[in-house]
Amino acid sequence: MRILALILARGGSKRVPGKNIRLLSGKPLIAWSIDIVEGIPEICDVLVSTDDAAIARMARDAGALVPWMRPAELATDTASSLGACLHALDWYEDEKGKVDGLLLLQPTSPLRSRKSVLEGIRLFRVNNLRGVIGVSPAESHPLWCFQIENSRLRPFVDKGGLHLRSQDLPPAYVINGAFYLVAPEGLRNLRSFFSDDTVPLVMVEPGENVDIDSEWDWKMAEMAISIRGCGQNEAT
Repeated sequence: MRILALILARGGSKRVPGKNIRLLSGKPLIAWSIDIVEGIPEICDVLVSTDDAAIARMARDAGALVPWMRPAELATDTASSLGACLHALDWYEDEKGKVDGLLLLQPTSPLRSRKSVLEGIRLFRVNNLRGVIGVSPAESHPLWCFQIENSRLRPFVDKGGLHLRSQDLPPAYVINGAFYLVAPEGLRNLRSFFSDDTVPLVMVEPGENVDIDSEWDWKMAEMAISIRGCGQNEAT
């Protein structure tokens, strides 16, 4: 099986300036996502799509393939990730041959474990190449969430679940952004990583659900690294 790992790393981050090349526990943020798939037999290449020369240089130094700079129309604030994914996938299959899967690794999720990546690939294989998406237990259960209507609290879910004890709530999960694996034809046809038969990859290691979009998120990642004791991304 051939899986192309793809990392989308646009320059110009506003909330955390230069975050993709900023050092997290001594290593550039983008390198965490490159390193975690190193040596996995199913991964045929790690391709980084970026519009930033400094990101491209660091990605190459970390061992990734950076064959071009992302076209300007795919690197604006309003450009979709889907467009950048399809652009990279089309180029790779034209130049390097067909792949069985596209694995999107967002650089803002640096603490996905190698164990989870391997399990996601296994799920992809045993489920006949059905899409696999990483999820984590929801921190706030939807049955205990509210919306505000006319300055009054109303249960977000009709009838809610306020009468239930926490241990009686059904498990609830959120997409954590750390792992997306899909067959190329599925992505092209549905134009989405999600479908009605998507397989969940439940990720429970400390910090795997961290998605760095703010300085607070960055501090949470540093704290998770400290707790896990993995200054250089764990390989288990």
